[in-house]
Amino acid sequence: MTSEDFFESIQHHFNSELPFVVYRKPNESEVKALLQNGDRFHSVKDFSETGFVFAPFDFNEDVVLIPFNQSNYITSSAVIPVNAGIHSITIKDSSEAKEHHTDLVKKAIETINSGALDKVIVSRQESITLRETNPLNTFKRLLEVYTTAFVYCWYHPKVGLWLGASPETLLRVEGNQFTTMALAGTKDYNGDLDVVWGQKEREEHQLVVDFIINNLKLFSNKIKTYKTETVKAGNILHLKTKITGIFNKKIKEIIKALHPTPAVCGQPKEKAKQFILNNENYNREFYTGYLGELNLKQKTIRNSNRKNIENNAYSKVKNISNLYVNLRCMQFIKDQAIIYVGGGITKDSIAEDEWDETVSKTLVMKKVL
Repeated sequence: MTSEDFFESIQHHFNSELPFVVYRKPNESEVKALLQNGDRFHSVKDFSETGFVFAPFDFNEDVVLIPFNQSNYITSSAVIPVNAGIHSITIKDSSEAKEHHTDLVKKAIETINSGALDKVIVSRQESITLRETNPLNTFKRLLEVYTTAFVYCWYHPKVGLWLGASPETLLRVEGNQFTTMALAGTKDYNGDLDVVWGQKEREEHQLVVDFIINNLKLFSNKIKTYKTETVKAGNILHLKTKITGIFNKKIKEIIKALHPTPAVCGQPKEKAKQFILNNENYNREFYTGYLGELNLKQKTIRNSNRKNIENNAYSKVKNISNLYVNLRCMQFIKDQAIIYVGGGITKDSIAEDEWDETVSKTLVMKKVL
């Protein structure tokens, strides 16, 4: 399908107030979309479903599903360029927001120093008034700017409209093999990946690595941890550690064990989650939730030589799931873009620095507005 036809189909679906998701996986050129037939609200029951899932921060709330078998699946390998110039925006005075966020960080540090928490992620919203409100144009700019991220635009008339460019994989499953990552620790990118990480960032990252490994040991005795590296996500650098293994449980149990990770919640998980719910003073909704493909079918063949009919008989169908943490995201509500940002707090955090980190992270989304 041509890029023009592809986006016209999505635009028509959006104008008709019907659910859809359009997305591109990291480092890929193909853009995919699921256009749901009808506006019914579907939710995941046991994670045996096939489709695109959109999950909130709170695991106890409904995971929204756009079912594959009740949607039109379309793809395009090219994207029409759009004017990447910044539209006029109005940014609200942030002095009150800064005071609230730094006070929240200080309270988090006090709680950590009391021994109640090891780490907690605190976040905030920032509201921007837009002149240009077509989300598909913003999505195209995200595609142009963030080629290594999971880029998406998701809409359901009964839920809302979200866009993002996430750098973090929650979980990839292929058959009984899984891949995940620890992504934590933040620095501004200044043109060089060869940076020196401080103790605060290294400890913050290690907490996430330890959490993932300890939780996945319940499902696998074949876990492999790769060398930690520095990766770039927009104007930000992170520490990243890839983790792989083979599991013997249902995917629901693995998701439940991982989500939310200390990179978006904290450690211990339940205590950190309660601190967030009690102190952030707003509903994260789908920010720091997860989203992506669930149980899509992929046929694999032992021998790629199509003339070898005997070996082709040994083909099998695998379930493939690609789930990403919903970071670097925003919600469109009428003429407002609500940007969500946060940071990991440890005993070594400095409140003013944590505010500056969230300001840097908002630039990821502001760059395309």
